[in-house]
Amino acid sequence: MSLRFYDTARAEVRPFQPLEPGRASLYYCGATVQGMPHVGHVRSAIAFDQLTRWLEARDLRVTVVRNVTDIDDKILAKSEDSFREGAGGEDPSVVPEEQWWALAYRFEREFHRAYAALGVRPPTYEPRATGHIPEMHALIQLLIDRGHAYPAPDGSGDVYFDVRSWPSYGSLTRQDIDDMQAAPDADPRGKKDPRDFALWKGSKDTDPTSASWSSPWGAGRPGWHLECSSMVTKYLGTEFDIHGGGLDLRFPHHENEMAQSQAAGHAFARFWMHNGMVTYGGEKMSKSIGNTVSPQEMIDAAGPRVVRYYLGQAHYRSVLDYRGTSLQEAAAAVARIDGFIAKASARVGAPTRGPVRAVDLPAAFADAMDDDLNVPQALAVLHTTVRSGNTALAAGEDDATRASLGAAVAMTAVLGLDDAGDAVAGSAAGGAAARALEALVEDRIVARTEARRARDWAQADAIRDGLTTAGITLEDSADGVRWSLAGD
Repeated sequence: MSLRFYDTARAEVRPFQPLEPGRASLYYCGATVQGMPHVGHVRSAIAFDQLTRWLEARDLRVTVVRNVTDIDDKILAKSEDSFREGAGGEDPSVVPEEQWWALAYRFEREFHRAYAALGVRPPTYEPRATGHIPEMHALIQLLIDRGHAYPAPDGSGDVYFDVRSWPSYGSLTRQDIDDMQAAPDADPRGKKDPRDFALWKGSKDTDPTSASWSSPWGAGRPGWHLECSSMVTKYLGTEFDIHGGGLDLRFPHHENEMAQSQAAGHAFARFWMHNGMVTYGGEKMSKSIGNTVSPQEMIDAAGPRVVRYYLGQAHYRSVLDYRGTSLQEAAAAVARIDGFIAKASARVGAPTRGPVRAVDLPAAFADAMDDDLNVPQALAVLHTTVRSGNTALAAGEDDATRASLGAAVAMTAVLGLDDAGDAVAGSAAGGAAARALEALVEDRIVARTEARRARDWAQADAIRDGLTTAGITLEDSADGVRWSLAGD
């Protein structure tokens, strides 16, 4: 095996050999479910889905863990806002008087919809932070016993990681501890050093009682960084192959994860892999300047297969810049691939689809994927194969056409293009009947929106009830109204 990946911790591309022969273990950070998914979330998920598919093509059995952070300051704050008088209004993302755990679960479902629509396969395990409090207590106590953590002396119930007790702190991001900013995740009064970060946060009077768990140090809830260390250890052990996530998570999240886990005596991740950010016209996406685009907006504009192609086409470590023509260019590329597959299949018969192994793929494609998951080069091989196949098709060379067709189908499967769109949320399957249904439902949604704007709540409720009776479920979200068939 010639797999090579860039390891952020060592700042180099180096050979990958799994810890256990024939198996690979991957943990990558999932969402803090306090709002709708954005393109950075889904780009990260697509990158690690591509990695998983390639490891499997290299005959490895892969265990994938992607966590859900379902308790967080922002989740609690948004829930609190929903209880304020008049909360909600015309903002469909705010559900009046919504408990924090209901808010978290609502947005967790939105992430699942986005992942499924874009062909991101479910992980082997997807643990929630709130389901692993005992494991977190055990890790905190271990760190205290080893001299790397301490309860706050002010009786607040906070427990902190002592960053100066761990000489390697800062090594992942190659920072000097004295140059770091203070950790803002807990009250600094009980800290030995402003950079010490919270392992456990003591309950505040303003916290809901449902967001508090008993502990040896007082009632409270876990710190963000502690959650991942506890969950990955439970499902993958104290040493595993790859830890992934977005580049923005390197500090402080991954730096703190690595420090507390290694300070506990765990070898932890053998490779750290980070995907790059998505920008808009060369600038960071920001709601404040109005240059954001959501995954659903992309899907509505171009379809899930095109969005999957676009978000997965760049090298995973590079910045992906979104421009006005980005989806059109991706759509043209997908159309060329699909056009050849359709014409060739009509001529020589559709190839059998099944698990893809690297040995059955073009050597240049396999070499590209082996070389730090070089998807741009792999796509170049795919498009070269499509051109060769079209030439063979035009010349009536069936054997050459069949070979190009088989290779093209296998490559699209490895890249996950075949799975995108199989479970698109908010729309029925294709076909004339489905398009007619979609048009009718959208017409009723528009009528309901107009009724709500006119504050005709009785009419708005009647429209929703009528759709519900017909088996149509509506969900109001920050990106508009989504609909689905009951039971989908």
